Amino acid sequence: MAEQPARPIRYVVIHKPGPAWQYGVDYRQQEGVGEHVQHYLKLHEQGKLQLGGPFLIPDVGGMMITTKEVSQEEIEAFAAADPAVRAGLLIYEVRPWMTAMEKES
Repeated sequence: MAEQPARPIRYVVIHKPGPAWQYGVDYRQQEGVGEHVQHYLKLHEQGKLQLGGPFLIPDVGGMMITTKEVSQEEIEAFAAADPAVRAGLLIYEVRPWMTAMEKES
């Protein structure tokens, strides 16, 4: 049996409300969400963030998906440095994700 080629691994940052989150308040009105967006915009502008945004269910959070070139160590450090995480607005978890199905461009 032929060996399968290695599949790309990306990292998914899952955000959930932290202790400073105000339940029932729209995510756009949460104090510190603007700084959070600006933080991840830097990663996007560097070409290292493939997708990102909030879930459309109130008070649930959102997620970010890196490009293939980003290491786990890099995204862990970046997620921990998020001003919204440092202020307690959000908590995060980084999960490795194997893109088993991906359309080549």
